Amino acid sequence: MLRSPHIFTRAHRRCTAKDLVPKAQPPGREPLVRHAHAPAAPSALRRTVVLVGLMGAGKTTVGRRLAEALGAPFRDSDDEIAAAAGMDVPSIFAALGEAAFRDGEQRVIRRLLDDPPHVLATGGGAFMNAATREAVRARAVSVWLRADLATLVERTARKADRPLLRAGDPAEILARLMAQRYPIYAEADIVIDSEPGGMHDAVVERIVAALRAAGALEDAA
Repeated sequence: MLRSPHIFTRAHRRCTAKDLVPKAQPPGREPLVRHAHAPAAPSALRRTVVLVGLMGAGKTTVGRRLAEALGAPFRDSDDEIAAAAGMDVPSIFAALGEAAFRDGEQRVIRRLLDDPPHVLATGGGAFMNAATREAVRARAVSVWLRADLATLVERTARKADRPLLRAGDPAEILARLMAQRYPIYAEADIVIDSEPGGMHDAVVERIVAALRAAGALEDAA
C-alpha cells in the first residue's frame, strides 16, 4: 500500500535545480513553437513568477509561452509531483487522497522556489494553502490568471483528468470553487484576466508589462 510520506519525500528530493534544464523532445513531438509576441530578450527575471488560478485558467499554456518570452525555464508543480511519484495526479488523488496530495504539493513548491528564477504553474488548490502563499509572497511574484465560469467550463471539458470535477456537475463544482478560491487568489501580486478563445499571446504580453511595471524584470544595461 502506498504511503504518502514516502512518495512525497521522493517528490521533494527529486525537485532540484537539475530539473530546470530543458528536456529533449521525444521523436515525433514538436518542440515548443515560437509565438507571435516579441520575446523580452533584454530582460531577466529577478524572482520566480508563480501562476495561480483555477483549473482551465490557462496556467500551463500561458506559463510556457511566458517563459519563452522571458527566456526563462518553465516548471509545472503537478508535473514535478507526478514525475517523482511515478503516477499522474488523478492516480495520486485516488491512492492517497487530496489531503496527502496537498501536503506533498506544498513541500514541492517550496523546494522549487529555491531554484533560480523561473516561471512556475501551480495546481488550482496550491495557493489556498496559507504556508504556500507566505512562501510565494516572500520569494516570488504571484500572478492570478482570472477566468469566468463559461471559459473554465469550456476548457476543462476538453480533459478527463480533473479529479475534483468527477463528483458531480462540472459547472456547479467550478462555480463553488470560484466562490471559495477567488477571494484568496485575489491576494496575488498581479491579476490578469485570462482571455476566452485562446488569446494566450495577448495574456502573455499583459503579464510581461505588469511584471516590468512591478520591477520584477531586470533590464540589461
